[in-house]
Amino acid sequence: MKIDLLYEHLKKCNHQVSTDTRKVIKGSIFFALKGKNFDGNDYALEALKNGAAYCVVDNESVSKLDQRIFLVDNVLGTLQKLSTYNRDKSKCYVIALTGSNGKTTTKELMYHILKTKYDVVCTSGNLNNHIGVPLSLLQIKESTEFAVIEMGANNFGEIEFLTNLVKPNIGYITNFGLAHLEGFIDLEGVIKGKTELYNWLIENNRKILINDDDIEQKKFINENTVLFGKNNNSNYQFEQVISNHIVLKINDVIIETQLYGNYNFSNVCAAITFGLENKIKLKEISRSLKNYSSENNRSQIISKNNSEIIMDAYNANPTSVKGALESLSYLDNSKLAIIGDMLELGKAEIIEHDKIVKYALDLNIDKIIFIGTRFKKCEINFKSFYFFNNKTELLNSNIKLNEKYILIKGSRSMRMETILNEL
Repeated sequence: MKIDLLYEHLKKCNHQVSTDTRKVIKGSIFFALKGKNFDGNDYALEALKNGAAYCVVDNESVSKLDQRIFLVDNVLGTLQKLSTYNRDKSKCYVIALTGSNGKTTTKELMYHILKTKYDVVCTSGNLNNHIGVPLSLLQIKESTEFAVIEMGANNFGEIEFLTNLVKPNIGYITNFGLAHLEGFIDLEGVIKGKTELYNWLIENNRKILINDDDIEQKKFINENTVLFGKNNNSNYQFEQVISNHIVLKINDVIIETQLYGNYNFSNVCAAITFGLENKIKLKEISRSLKNYSSENNRSQIISKNNSEIIMDAYNANPTSVKGALESLSYLDNSKLAIIGDMLELGKAEIIEHDKIVKYALDLNIDKIIFIGTRFKKCEINFKSFYFFNNKTELLNSNIKLNEKYILIKGSRSMRMETILNEL
């Protein structure tokens, strides 16, 4: 089936798309994607039975089973082409986000501010890969005015590929950190991989949003750049009023947030800048940010048993762990950090875990618990440090977890949030 005809069916389905027969949206188009252990073609009839209006498959014999099943050469490739075709048909203004840390939080902040005035869509959760980005783009309807699209990558060429799908009007990189080193190797590799976004924007004469306080990002400043930061020369100048509970000032207006951690300062500034660039008044921005609370284990504040738990367990890398520990150390009262292994660091994994342990030696934190086989290999004898191979060992120990402030952080597969039930 040709893309233009499939696009017409997409509109008939109100831009609703499904890829999982267990979660089929009634009246949607089901795309029969393949995985390592499954073939979506095998579930086409089940998708129709569960409420899908149409199915897209790349198995000819399956396509003959029902007239609502459309045959294409490659389902994933078609999904990607359709998403860009849909984006091209729209007058929607698209911002693309990437970075090592904070991209999902920044995306949510931008969405929260923009929706006060505009019809906006954004990436759902962290669906930011070669499948998630197309699914996000397919949300864009004729009425959509803004789309905030998050892009993730763990190897070279991936951001370039996704940017060519998204075709953003403006792009922003949150930061460059030690993440996905299995693919990027080192920090220079991270910078090279992430700045594929900026290279595309420059080549296509599009705008770039840049943190003026980031030396590496400033190398990409040109006539199409919008600058924000603490620098007097920035287009939008911010002052940090309170460090950990993010409160800042711009144009003599104090803006309060419920976000924790110094590392969220630039995330908030970027979102405010984008709002101001698009004619949203500071008063509206201030109101929306004051009402915004983080969730999904991203700098989420949870009160329990007289403790304030900083649940930042969605993911972790050396840069984000250092930032979280530093912010915790500035807080008054008793403090505990429970840190899980950091994954996807390749050959540098033990070196980077060891660096975190040594970095934590000088921090003003009452107790630090390291969990995971990688941290266990870096164990040292220090009075306030504890090392466990896994969460079960910790929970079977006699260590009390009752400090006033408790930071919980680790890579996604460590599922550190399960510790919350034991506190």
